[in-house]
Amino acid sequence: MSDSCTKHPISLAPMVDKTDRDWRWIMRHITKKSLLYTEMITAPAIVRGNRDKLLAFDPLEKPLVLQLGWDEPEALAESCRISEDYGYDEINLNCGCPSDKVQRHDFGAALMARPEHVARLVEAMSAATSLRVTVKNRIGIRSKKSNLSLEDYSDLHNFIKTVSSAGCGKFIVHSRIAILEGLSPRANRDVPPLRPEDVYRIKEDFPNLFIEINGGYKTPQQIDEALSYVDGVMLGRIALDNPWMLSQVDRRWFGSDILEYQSTTRRAVLEAAVPYLIRRAEEGASRGVLIQPLMNFFAGEKGAKAWKRTLTAVPSAGPEGFAGALEDAVTALDSNLLD
Repeated sequence: MSDSCTKHPISLAPMVDKTDRDWRWIMRHITKKSLLYTEMITAPAIVRGNRDKLLAFDPLEKPLVLQLGWDEPEALAESCRISEDYGYDEINLNCGCPSDKVQRHDFGAALMARPEHVARLVEAMSAATSLRVTVKNRIGIRSKKSNLSLEDYSDLHNFIKTVSSAGCGKFIVHSRIAILEGLSPRANRDVPPLRPEDVYRIKEDFPNLFIEINGGYKTPQQIDEALSYVDGVMLGRIALDNPWMLSQVDRRWFGSDILEYQSTTRRAVLEAAVPYLIRRAEEGASRGVLIQPLMNFFAGEKGAKAWKRTLTAVPSAGPEGFAGALEDAVTALDSNLLD
């Protein structure tokens, strides 16, 4: 296991329409150590699209992983060659997304039905870049339309064995199967039952691989338990629903100095975030999208609902009033909440 793997026991999951560069910038002020991921970007979009718009990021966001989706080795290899120059730390292949749009192009979770093909994709990607190529997958898939059921542990074992033989040394495994018809991507995060024991068993069977688990982790205690079995935990919805929980990450799981941890306050994050958000709004970023990372910033605290109501009204102030309204929203907060 390489040093780059062991440095990141906690990562924040790639989430479509959520984990954009502005969200990542703010999260990096809450946790400096966690491994961050981009939203999934398709290989053809990188090859044929606006590369700077898709791939550029603030160096502050590092360490950062680019997640790619597609099923053609040539396009994935070319997107890897292009992306490496932007300074990413790893490149991840999505083998877990169950959306209908993704399935129509036969990538995402559908790739789990073709482990030998995934191995060829990993080989092509690895040959095109010096960056580590990793895979994010489910524990299995089910498709009534295709009369396909790959839900047993033996299917997961075969997938990991086949793909790792192509040189992939790191797998992020969502501990639910993906149901490819009849469930929305949102329902696929909740309805199929979690089976973390399957992921733990994979680590036992493949001790030399870096195995990271994803799915349903909400408390430090749950994360601690998972880390007693696997190498890493990927956090998803909790980073949206209660982002301040991530302020515990650096001290608890990365061993950061306690003084560094104590200096992290909501006030400090907002003092950095407000001028950043104002600048991004002036550059043309959507004001409504910009405030989303802060909506649940005070989750569980007295005053959280009032903060969300105030923040929701900020974009309606218009371009000229956005800065003042955002600053006023922060000024109205109780010092006990901020410090």
